[in-house]
Amino acid sequence: MAGKWLATVAQTSSGRPVLLENEIECSIVSSVDLECEEVLDFPALKSGLLVLTTHRLLWLPDSTSSSSSASGSAVALPLSFVSHIFTPKKSLKSMFHSPRVRFQASLAPGPGLAPRSMVITIVMRGKGDCDAFLEKFGENWKARAWEKDSGNDRSGKGEDSGAGSGSASGSFYTREGAVRMVGVSGILRKEQEMWESTDKSLQDAFQDLNALMSKAKEMVMLAEKMRQKLLSGSNSQTGSTTDDEMGSKEEIQDWLLSVGIISPVTKESAGALYHQQLSRQLADFVRIPLERAGGMMNLIDVYCLFNRARGTELISPEDLLRACSLWEKFDVPVMLRKFDSGVMVIQNKAHSDEEVFARIKALVTNPDALRTGISASDAAMTLGIAPGMAKEHLLTAESKGLLCRDISPDGFRFYINLFPDINPDDAYL
Repeated sequence: MAGKWLATVAQTSSGRPVLLENEIECSIVSSVDLECEEVLDFPALKSGLLVLTTHRLLWLPDSTSSSSSASGSAVALPLSFVSHIFTPKKSLKSMFHSPRVRFQASLAPGPGLAPRSMVITIVMRGKGDCDAFLEKFGENWKARAWEKDSGNDRSGKGEDSGAGSGSASGSFYTREGAVRMVGVSGILRKEQEMWESTDKSLQDAFQDLNALMSKAKEMVMLAEKMRQKLLSGSNSQTGSTTDDEMGSKEEIQDWLLSVGIISPVTKESAGALYHQQLSRQLADFVRIPLERAGGMMNLIDVYCLFNRARGTELISPEDLLRACSLWEKFDVPVMLRKFDSGVMVIQNKAHSDEEVFARIKALVTNPDALRTGISASDAAMTLGIAPGMAKEHLLTAESKGLLCRDISPDGFRFYINLFPDINPDDAYL
């Protein structure tokens, strides 16, 4: 139970916290306790994940820990409630216990009641860097991003105008006289001007890059707002819209969903928990693409879609494969599957091979298919998937005894197996 002091936090199917609008993760620390000795009924939060965002402190029970069920549900403490962050004192005693971060916050015991000031202690029992977390904690608290959400447009214009009007650095040689310097002095002056020109070009390039990255985040936030507006609009309207309008709205929603992830998991924010949190975020991301693809996608398509959604925070193929392999340890609705041929795909756990085999059997028992057989392209058109994926399904159906193949110069042709009762191990007997 979260108690009466902290609000509960909604979580996704993979255990990731549901972030607020414009909220971005900054740091994740494992094996963290939240304590408050001044309040007796403060919730007991032991050995969980502490997620620092631009707006809140989130505490989540660690699903991999044996004591996670006894630690309660996920809770949040807004950074706007924090009034002071204490500087840790280095002493001989502090060397023998877990690192601690203390801060003062004003929390209300219930709605409509006066808040009470209390000191809360963050106890890091894991391997997290306490000094780095404390630095990010102080930066986010002083930045007060929750107050700037309403004025993003005005502040963005101000930052753009300020970035372009920066004063140039003073040069070593003045341009007041028109006398040309020759000899060694002229060479030195030419070298100095060349370095200054190169330095200015690099500064302008990095300013443009930073502006592009900031604008990319704004575009992702704008796309998310438009998608939420479309979803709310489609729920409020009943039967007044036509099928064409509903189809166009669904296409726009799918396009906006693939524009980007507002707060992608990074190595800088997650640290040692990078692959674990990346695995959970990937499980949430592939849910809608899998529904559109019939419940199964190959890793190459998922890799392209996920990296496009992450924008500038790209991941490597090794990171994707490692994140997918961690799904076995988590309670997520997706899984990594490897066919006998070695092809690896991502599929929903609710995806049924029997349903696919039934559609293949209906296709292969057509009068034309009984005479000429079917190819991977024919199965792909029927199943609505890529030919490579369709071939894997046909090979799997063959291994189950449903189909048999014929290899010719035209490629593989599959036919219905008319002898399903014959044991393939005793075929030559």
